[in-house]
Amino acid sequence: MPGTGLWRTKSVEQSILDTDEPDTKLRKNLGTWDLIVFGVSVVIGAGIFTLAARTAGDMTGPSVSLAFVLAAIACGLAALCYAEFASTVPVAGSAYTYSYATFGEFIAWIIGWDLILEFAVAAAAVAKGWSIYLEQVFGLIGVELPTSFEFAGGLQFDWGAVLLVAVLCTLLALGTKLSARVSLVITLIKVFVVLLVIVVGLAYINTANYTPFIPPATEASASDTPPIEQSLLSLILGGETSTFGIFGLLAGASLVFFAFIGFDIVATTAEETRNPQKNAPRGILGSLAIVTVLYVAVALVVTGMVPYTDLATDESGTRSTLATAFAQHGINWAAAIIAVGALVGLTTVVMVLLLGQTRVLFAMSRDGLVPRGLAKTDPKRGTPTRATVLVGVVVLVAAGFFPADKLEEMVNVGTLFAFVLVSLGVIVLRRTRPDLPRGFRAPLVPLVPILAIIACLWLMLNLTALTWVRFIIWMAAGVVIYFLYGRTHSRLGQRAKAGEVAAGGEVPRGSE
Repeated sequence: MPGTGLWRTKSVEQSILDTDEPDTKLRKNLGTWDLIVFGVSVVIGAGIFTLAARTAGDMTGPSVSLAFVLAAIACGLAALCYAEFASTVPVAGSAYTYSYATFGEFIAWIIGWDLILEFAVAAAAVAKGWSIYLEQVFGLIGVELPTSFEFAGGLQFDWGAVLLVAVLCTLLALGTKLSARVSLVITLIKVFVVLLVIVVGLAYINTANYTPFIPPATEASASDTPPIEQSLLSLILGGETSTFGIFGLLAGASLVFFAFIGFDIVATTAEETRNPQKNAPRGILGSLAIVTVLYVAVALVVTGMVPYTDLATDESGTRSTLATAFAQHGINWAAAIIAVGALVGLTTVVMVLLLGQTRVLFAMSRDGLVPRGLAKTDPKRGTPTRATVLVGVVVLVAAGFFPADKLEEMVNVGTLFAFVLVSLGVIVLRRTRPDLPRGFRAPLVPLVPILAIIACLWLMLNLTALTWVRFIIWMAAGVVIYFLYGRTHSRLGQRAKAGEVAAGGEVPRGSE
């Protein structure tokens, strides 16, 4: 068997066997509630506190609640596939590990590179959002303290975002269980704030604000955004604009999808979970169900409180938030609570995104596709300290010095691509390894995975053409890195070249 094939697979048995290596062993100390807390803590954040109001004002109108439902359906279908994989292959790495077992090394590298884009960029973007809320909270207590300043030459430095990333990476290096406890406390606080917002906001709903539920599409004009910043589907079908109307609703669903990112991170912690066959599926599906109900409720409240036109981004570029609707009604105490809740909520979002990034990098390092030294774990705490430090430095620089504009869509296209491969992987693994014990089985296979693939591709088409261009450039860079480094340093390739066959077999799917 040639050891240079791009499609060589790493068997499920070998993936599980590698988790017992002393130098790269993770500690199993997470239960079902830990996983649900991780999922809810990362998902509840940007979607409720920023995206709901902004998307309603700029894209969808009152139908933003329907946009959340459409995004939730796609996530729910993909979540069933993630749950099956997490219970079958309880190994760090999530979609990367699953792809290695089904499609082969090259596709696994591609999806791992894609997940790096998802988690690192999302962590940097949300950290910058946290910094903005920190400045607002300072203002509430009468302290005028900007969280960013400008160097000579126009270079911006966001010290608030840098501080957050540094503190959270320290927590993650100290132990995943400690991180889970911090997440639990913070998650309880922000869920309480969200429920308070819903209850208070109900009293100020004016049903007339729900009409028209889907506003008519705006007329295109010379001052509109250029075609490359319209949704790809709108361009393909000849639509003039993706602002309001049906195209606006679909584009809005693709954007608020960002608000659901996080449940898949639960799958990256499967290796650190006690009884992953049961706990991982419960954590994935449970966290998604909780946040979907909260998201739709908040979207209905905020668009019922004020006309959607009052939530639009103004000429100066100032974007509305959930607090905007309450401030317009003079409920300043609620607006203050929302600001504090957002600050608390975004803290755990960034922490779990960093956790997901380090676990993907850890898995790729253990396989030799990136330097093996990053897979070494701390003998006392059982955490990949080196990988955590590297991720922290990269995200810290990105959050500190780079603007956050357009990052949500870049994260979305990467995540949706991962969902497509995971869903397809369930079909493939059912056919190639029907004998594998599965703690959870996705229902109606192959129908559910096929529907998940269609839904995710549909949302991808509704992202902007510019996002697709940037995504293709990022993935092309990943292909170059794989051929320059990963292909020659792959442990699986080295084993095959030496004629070794691991437990369970590592059989190439083909060769070049």
